Amino acid sequence: MAGSKTMETTGGQISDKDFALFQRLIFSLTGIHLASAKKPMLCGRLGKRLRALGLSSYQDYYELISSAKASEERETCINLITTNETYFFREPRHFDFLRQHVLPQFRTSPLRVWSAACSSGEEVYTLALVLAETLGLGKNWEVFGSDISTHVLQKAAQAIYPMDRGEKIPKHIMHKYCLKGKGENAGLFAIDQALRKHVRFGQINLNTPLPDIGDFDVVFLRNVMIYFPVETKAAVVERLAERIKPGGWLFIGHSETLNGVTEVVRQISPTIYRKTRE
Repeated sequence: MAGSKTMETTGGQISDKDFALFQRLIFSLTGIHLASAKKPMLCGRLGKRLRALGLSSYQDYYELISSAKASEERETCINLITTNETYFFREPRHFDFLRQHVLPQFRTSPLRVWSAACSSGEEVYTLALVLAETLGLGKNWEVFGSDISTHVLQKAAQAIYPMDRGEKIPKHIMHKYCLKGKGENAGLFAIDQALRKHVRFGQINLNTPLPDIGDFDVVFLRNVMIYFPVETKAAVVERLAERIKPGGWLFIGHSETLNGVTEVVRQISPTIYRKTRE
């Protein structure tokens, strides 16, 4: 395997051959296509793991996670590679639309919202804050957050964040629903338990058949499909649409589009779609 084991795991480059192996494996596991420009990212995120395991090459690590008995290490690999950039009230126009055009019809009826790639939970709790302020904490609503990465789901369930991550939370909402840390927790804030009672999390791989999680009135799947080829986008949206109630809503990221991808939902405005009523 000349050329496959020439790099130093302390910061060298992965060979084209080994990178192609990881491209195929990551795509098969997550549906994410790693472009060639992502080589430095792959090296940066996996290099420390190789050193921790005492491995001398990316080929060795690939052979390890390809083993049928290495499910736990494969999950670790996924946790390291998947991008989890997020923050509170990201792309605020979506939350304005939700508040103004969607939530009024649920003032007296149950509501279920799904954040389908929730990362470390900021989107989930943003949704919960909007629902609490608009509908009230005593109403029958739920926000379900899912992600392929168990690592970020653990962070989400803790509901504790650095203060600077809450900069975009309006001050009156922060004061009402968040607890400022003191002493050893200074510089942190936690989501109040009353809000967290409306939230739950679960691991889901959107590129496999979905588990029985029930149906939803609103689904957020933002800034994820930019990594998917068209065929994968279509398959993912069709799976999600099966869990969206007739007339329900799908929100995608501002850099994404479903034009020419699928017709199971129709566009209401850029990045906002609705499932047709059956």
